[in-house]
Amino acid sequence: MSVVRPFKSLRPRPEYCKEVAALPYDVMTAEEARLEVKGKPYSFLHIDKAEIDLPEDTNPYSSAVYRKAKENLDQMVRRGIYIREDRPRFYIYRLTMDGRSQTGLVACTSIDEYMDNRIKKHELTRAAKEEDRVRHVDVCNANTGPIFLAYRPRKEIDDIIEKCTQETPVYDFTADDGVRHTVWVADESLNKSIEEEFKKVSALYIADGHHRNASAVRVGLKRRKEKPFFTGKEEFNFYLSVIFPSDQLSIMDYNRVVKDLNGKSPEKFIEDISKKFSITQYDGEGGYKPQKMHTFGMYMDGKWYCLKAKKSVIKEDDPVACLDVSILQKELLAPILGIGDPRTDKRIDFVGGIRGLKELERRVDSGEMTVAFSMYPTTMEQLMAIADSNKIMPPKSTWFEPKLRSGIFIHELN
Repeated sequence: MSVVRPFKSLRPRPEYCKEVAALPYDVMTAEEARLEVKGKPYSFLHIDKAEIDLPEDTNPYSSAVYRKAKENLDQMVRRGIYIREDRPRFYIYRLTMDGRSQTGLVACTSIDEYMDNRIKKHELTRAAKEEDRVRHVDVCNANTGPIFLAYRPRKEIDDIIEKCTQETPVYDFTADDGVRHTVWVADESLNKSIEEEFKKVSALYIADGHHRNASAVRVGLKRRKEKPFFTGKEEFNFYLSVIFPSDQLSIMDYNRVVKDLNGKSPEKFIEDISKKFSITQYDGEGGYKPQKMHTFGMYMDGKWYCLKAKKSVIKEDDPVACLDVSILQKELLAPILGIGDPRTDKRIDFVGGIRGLKELERRVDSGEMTVAFSMYPTTMEQLMAIADSNKIMPPKSTWFEPKLRSGIFIHELN
């Protein structure tokens, strides 16, 4: 059973929505964000990454940053950039990229379901990133970035959502990156049907936003301690989510680049790899992009190679060990390149598939990195199987596109 609940959204006036809507705070640096907001006084980055409005040497985790975020949000409300819904509503949010669409329900989900593992996770969080969003949510008194959730599809829910999309959208714009964003306000007469149909969904799965999810729950628990006679119906018991059927989602490759060969010559490196992988040089155009599981691209010294994992290293009966990211880590990155913990090792970096293979070539050809690996994407079925098994994926296993925009919906905690 999954609980979804309508809410009184704080949302932009239609004429401001395109300018307000911004990519998530964690997909760009402060420097990139400063460039992004030039000439955009109402970009949500002024709230999500408020350090861009403070001196460049400001610690992004200082109290001044969170106060500035709250100040900027309040100012945008006062100026009428945002309007507040007068009644709890559900919303339908469609993202269209390269001719493919995904359509989800914007709703509030329950902190209790997260704690009971009915909202299932597949990766660990970093303490510093989690604490950052806890302070941001707590000071702003609002969930400002939606959690990206998935569920196994149900025709009955598809039918309700399709009915909603026959109406005139409240927002419909194409962002600078070419992704189209369309939003409908669901008719209140459908609220009960939506809630009842989601009660038949056994579990929700975090696709993207583990840190935002964990922090939203922590703020809710903090508010419960501050109000020991809470009823469970207060807004702080719920948090902002966008929930999509899993069959509409696309996971892109999440590639790796490494600074050096751990003291090995290229010849010795390839010799060591060949014990666990078959290796062939690839001379095709555009680099080697794996077309099936257990194959990898490798770029080094201006050449592309195809690596195929040998059967001896593939454990098909283990949902985590059989992941390509696990195989690469266990059989190559750790034993050969000495990358013990990819979450903390400074010698490795990760490149989302949206940037393409040319970005891998650029990072290596520039001398910044020595070797790059292109990956075959993890699938949604793999993600859900691992979450169902209460196991954790290796870090940087999934890259979802398109990204949900922040600032279109805000869920206030009071």
